[in-house]
Amino acid sequence: MNVSEVDGVPEWLPEHLRADGIEELYPPQAEAVEAGVTQGDSLVASVPTASGKTLVAELAMLSAVQRGGKALYIVPLRALASEKRDEFEEFSRYGVEIGVSTGNYESEERWLGEKDIIVATSEKVDSLVRNDASWLSRLDCVVADEVHLVDDSQRGPTLEVTLAKLRRINPGLQVVALSATIGNADALADWLDAALVDSDWRPIELRKGVHFGEALHFDDGSQEHLPSQGSEKATEAIVRDTLTPDEDEGESDAGGGDGRGSSLVFVNSRRNAEGAAKRLANVTNDHLDGDEFSRLREIAAEIRDDNDTETSEDLADAVEKGAAFHHAGLSSNMRSLVEDAFRDRLVKCIAATPTLAAGVNTPSRRVVVRDWRRYSGEAGGMQPLSVLEVHQMMGRAGRPGMDPYGEALLLAKSHDELDELFERYVWADPEPVQSKLAAEPAMRTHLLATIASGFADSREGLLEFLQETLYASQTDEDAFLEQVMDDMLAYLERNGFIDADGDDLSATGMGHTVSRLYLDPMSAAEIIDGLRATEGRPTALGLYHLVSRTPDMYQLYLRSGEQEEFTELAYERESEFCGRLPSEFDDAFDDWLSALKTAKLLEDWADEVEEDRITERYGVGPGDIRGKVDTAEWLLGAAEQLAAELDLGIAPAVREARIRVQHGVREELVDLAGVRGVGRKRARRLFEAGIEDREALRNANKAVVLGALRGRERTAESVLEAAGHTDPDMDGVEPDPDAAPVLDETDDEDQTSLGEF
Repeated sequence: MNVSEVDGVPEWLPEHLRADGIEELYPPQAEAVEAGVTQGDSLVASVPTASGKTLVAELAMLSAVQRGGKALYIVPLRALASEKRDEFEEFSRYGVEIGVSTGNYESEERWLGEKDIIVATSEKVDSLVRNDASWLSRLDCVVADEVHLVDDSQRGPTLEVTLAKLRRINPGLQVVALSATIGNADALADWLDAALVDSDWRPIELRKGVHFGEALHFDDGSQEHLPSQGSEKATEAIVRDTLTPDEDEGESDAGGGDGRGSSLVFVNSRRNAEGAAKRLANVTNDHLDGDEFSRLREIAAEIRDDNDTETSEDLADAVEKGAAFHHAGLSSNMRSLVEDAFRDRLVKCIAATPTLAAGVNTPSRRVVVRDWRRYSGEAGGMQPLSVLEVHQMMGRAGRPGMDPYGEALLLAKSHDELDELFERYVWADPEPVQSKLAAEPAMRTHLLATIASGFADSREGLLEFLQETLYASQTDEDAFLEQVMDDMLAYLERNGFIDADGDDLSATGMGHTVSRLYLDPMSAAEIIDGLRATEGRPTALGLYHLVSRTPDMYQLYLRSGEQEEFTELAYERESEFCGRLPSEFDDAFDDWLSALKTAKLLEDWADEVEEDRITERYGVGPGDIRGKVDTAEWLLGAAEQLAAELDLGIAPAVREARIRVQHGVREELVDLAGVRGVGRKRARRLFEAGIEDREALRNANKAVVLGALRGRERTAESVLEAAGHTDPDMDGVEPDPDAAPVLDETDDEDQTSLGEF
């Protein structure tokens, strides 16, 4: 189908697509148009990665905007929200306004109602529903990206319930659900009353196979010899072969590249990702030219500037040689630098944990699934990955317009394993997705939200709403669903979050607050009990430990040998805990210690301990610190409001602990660090120069400020402007040498706050 034949879209769109080199729609895209996606009809598109799902979404959203409507694009990850916003921003030149929102779960974000296309995570949309954002009722089209993640036990129920609520708010809502190929796409289509496009078409060939011995065994029965050199491991041999131009391609392949391909190597842990990148860098290093070396050194310098940790140093070392690792322990800036360099074909190989397979746009010539088992705490050992997850990884192979083909390979160590991998993954169909809504954590959270937001005011009304979920469409076990629901309603009533009067249900004032704050009710109950048990003014550690005990905080594990260390610390600081320390013989004791380790990390950060010392001390990466700090700031903000509502008189202490962890500063810097652009290190420098709070900064001698900020005129001007100084202009000002900080070799001007980490 030619792009000019698509009905219902803005007049400018065909020419815009042609400018991007798109004259004809891919077959799945044409099927979507024929199924009415530009006419407001709902659709489930289950097609392989790189087969044009995003354009299907754009056709649906832009046609809705053309009809005078509004569209919402739901993504599972914040990183994807930023990526999609950047993609959709190109439509702004035609008057289409784009908005994005991923954080602040307590706001209805009224400004988003002025946008034509809104990009948000499923958690953010769920919070918007809870906060009664009025503009949601004006939605005409909702796109759910990576909709197969309804199968995920953590995030799936939120996406499922959110879609059900949006459909109830807007009875005529168009839902476009996008997914990689799954085993039961028809079930999703039935649930959403949608047409189905279920296709295995790809724009370029994807060959799947298994490496064994010195050969690649492919799904079409063919084999290719791939010899190792010296003591090379299989992964290194594959990456080296991928970087060697094919003889029949020459130095310029049909896709417009240089005949060399990039590789994604998936492993099962962060440590393995870092180790693999270090080894593979010795391979990629031999395939770089002078310009690439120069550009990679610049990127490596940016990574080192990002933060002063062993993780950043190891990553920069690998990047300088054309390789990288990618996992959740990296800061968002480091991940972006790696992804951009890979897309620009400077980084030739990434060793990654499976997080990179979750929708981020990083296609490559070859994908190697090196580890097809990973540790499962529930199983107590190594477990095989799902077919769907492995196929998600494999789908990253082959870049349209850049590669003539893609190859995805698993690694076998024996003939038996060779056969097993073909049966288990290469020839297998993905598993059907199954709702996880009936799990207790999901049920208690979403039942309270459903009652508090007015979607149901009775037991019967709740059951009626639950019948609109995917779970209900997939099971005949109504009795089990009712039992779980009744158990969770009893829990919510017992903790004072709902009132039950016969069949009638209503949220209490506290229940409304908990739902609005986007807390798991069990987290709220833990915080409330802890705050009530606090005698006197709580310490920062006590509050950090309290929020670290909640289900909403992912705790640090105790490593071998740490049990004794943190047991001793627990008794040493027992008086600071918000609540009674359990007995060592109590099952809860180990969880208490894990929460204490997490709290100590937060306390170290708030005591201005350097990032590199924290990462080394706790065995975490910069991204982990960012995640813990973000979560703690959110939970402490909720605790502050709960303390105020309970009238306990300790809300100011909670607020101080929150601000300290937010900025990573000691008590004396709380006021100063809150000035925009200051942060932890600049606040300390200003304080040591005699400027101790916001008011002092507002009235400060400009020469002293400039000296404390190391002569950085633009930085000094912006900081003074944010503080409200009457004359922030630094023109002609000389820095006061007595105010200049004494720096050590590790000091880094860019480490002003964790946000720039």
